[in-house]
Amino acid sequence: VQLQASGGGLVQAGGSLRLSCAVSPTIFKPKIMAWYRQTPGNERELVARYLTTGSKSVGDSPQGRFVISFDNAKNTIDLQMYSLKPEDTAVYYCTVQDLKTLNQYWGQGTEVTVSS
Repeated sequence: VQLQASGGGLVQAGGSLRLSCAVSPTIFKPKIMAWYRQTPGNERELVARYLTTGSKSVGDSPQGRFVISFDNAKNTIDLQMYSLKPEDTAVYYCTVQDLKTLNQYWGQGTEVTVSS
């Protein structure tokens, strides 16, 4: 399983960005997927998690501003981010877990910078 994250960049505070994580091979349909973020010197922080049973959760800071979704046709995990703040600046990583093997896979990260 390979994950390719994209969509990061530089945005002004208050702006929006949409991150996308392509999951391959396409026959692998993740049941548990999430986005994390990390800043230098800190541990990875859960941003949002989505279970295909319908459960979605978002971390305290992004609550009400970030939306996680899965595009079954494209096999991508998307993170729509609104009302971005400078403290959202980080490298964002997507991850999935294979329920059969319990292996967890990570994308390479995409950098988001929010200027004030």
